[in-house]
Amino acid sequence: MSAVSAAASARSLAAYTVAALFLLPIVWMVATSLRPPIEYISPSIALWPSSATLEHYRELAAGGIAGKALNSIVVALGTTALSLAAAFPAAYALVRLRFPARLDMAFLVFVLLVKLTPPISLAIPLYQVLRTLSLLDTLLGLIIVYQVYTLPFAIWMLLGFVRDVPVEYEEAALVDGASLPRRLLWIIVPVMVPGIIATAVFIMILSWNEFVYALLFIQSPSKFTLPTFIATLITEDETFWGKLSAIGFLASLPILFLVGFVQKGLTRGFGGGLK
Repeated sequence: MSAVSAAASARSLAAYTVAALFLLPIVWMVATSLRPPIEYISPSIALWPSSATLEHYRELAAGGIAGKALNSIVVALGTTALSLAAAFPAAYALVRLRFPARLDMAFLVFVLLVKLTPPISLAIPLYQVLRTLSLLDTLLGLIIVYQVYTLPFAIWMLLGFVRDVPVEYEEAALVDGASLPRRLLWIIVPVMVPGIIATAVFIMILSWNEFVYALLFIQSPSKFTLPTFIATLITEDETFWGKLSAIGFLASLPILFLVGFVQKGLTRGFGGGLK
């Protein structure tokens, strides 16, 4: 075997080893979701259950898991759409327009400070706002409060993608008489598609996994999102490991499918595909 072949084999072995280490917790979660409760107290440790069962999945279905998943999907999509709609013009203005006395930098620092603020410290003022707007215990209210941390993230992430769009494109369109909305819609946005996709995926992951605000501002069980529903499976008397593993596996599937579906655009966005 040549040195080149040996090196390639070593790299392949290392890659498979790393992949196996990352997949092991997922395999264990799936196995736990299929394990009958009697095996949880078994003294022996087995990677796969001796007799697999779908009991935990049936219990989740009977408990209304589909409705909780739908709530999470609505909140994630709404949060992503609102964040992108507000962050894109803000990022464009910060890059293309001139602000006096470093106002743009002051704005970015302020946005960053908001992003770094612990969510719980903003809970009381947000509660007052939602109560004034009669949006407590509503998915729309949850979408609005999620902007506290998704909007700053979206602005900062889109800044780099807007900077990567050559200004010459806009100058050529301006010579042809294109207005600002037309330039944004037909030039900037198409070129920024990979960056927008990457930003949207991250926002969806943030909103999909958010727990604190969903716990504080949603009281009706019918409006629970998946993270708040998962919290109900851990009680003072018992932890329902089978249902926790089952819902953890089910909750990860939409994000995995999303990332797999937009993988090409996501890779281009991360790799600077706008240039």
